[in-house]
Amino acid sequence: MIGLDDVRAAAERIAPYIRSTPVVKMTATRQPLADAEVWMKLESLQPTGSFKARGATNRLLTTPRQELAAGIVTASGGNHGLATARAATIAGVTATVFVPETAEQAKIEKLRAWGAEVRVEGAVWDATNRAALAFAKERNAAYFHPFADPQVVAGQGTIGLELIEALPELDTVLVAIGGGGLISGISVALKALKPSIRIVGIEPTGSPTLQASLAAGHVVTLPAVTTRIATMACGRTDERIFGIVQEHVDEIVLVGDEDMQAAARWLWFEFGIAADLSGAAGIAALRSGKLGLPPRAKIATLVCGAGSNGFGMDGQ
Repeated sequence: MIGLDDVRAAAERIAPYIRSTPVVKMTATRQPLADAEVWMKLESLQPTGSFKARGATNRLLTTPRQELAAGIVTASGGNHGLATARAATIAGVTATVFVPETAEQAKIEKLRAWGAEVRVEGAVWDATNRAALAFAKERNAAYFHPFADPQVVAGQGTIGLELIEALPELDTVLVAIGGGGLISGISVALKALKPSIRIVGIEPTGSPTLQASLAAGHVVTLPAVTTRIATMACGRTDERIFGIVQEHVDEIVLVGDEDMQAAARWLWFEFGIAADLSGAAGIAALRSGKLGLPPRAKIATLVCGAGSNGFGMDGQ
């Protein structure tokens, strides 16, 4: 699907449009997470509030202008939709974003503020995606898939380049999983540059898409998706994404929605970081004790999206 050269080309291409986000060390926390050195990559500080700006921008910049004339369409739990709406603004074309019924109202309002037409379709992302694909075909519009697109995956992989440059001694990286585009891009970059690095994916217990597929040895469709986290709800991944994850990802850990909610509160309480629930997934995994970390490991977790989920709450 992609290689290191694709990620490097994406990094050069999107540099004028995105931020090289800070990597911040956790220090003096009231509630220590682990006997480890933990760093946070603050992708919540990207334009529109998530890492998705990387992939959507790379997709835009590799799409011939004539293919954009009828506008851009996507299906999203919120973050990719926002990044796509921004890409449409850069290109001067329209954006239509289909979201599932579980999408946060705050993100829907933000999508509209970015000028996107928002359509609410389907209980989960997979149904939303079918509606978006049909609409794009009808309008002859460009469809920006949130994860099963090589240019999107290459864009997300640029995070891996920044991480290894900032933290060359890194042992482990924790990455939230929805459809798998983020962890695919990052793992391609990191494993090419440092094969010994451990890459751990985090999925909701109510949407273990890639864990179930890995256990079966092939892509499976979940019988039900019960997570309420729209940005991580996906009933089936892509074959190419599965192949990358199967080759490069070392482990997948499941955490509950309530664990990610508590982790978002913890981030706000401890650091004043406003994360959405996917952005708190790595912290939830650290708090769960499921990772089996060696003493004094050097870990990076991605705060991959911004949100108000932890506002006004304590750190318990």
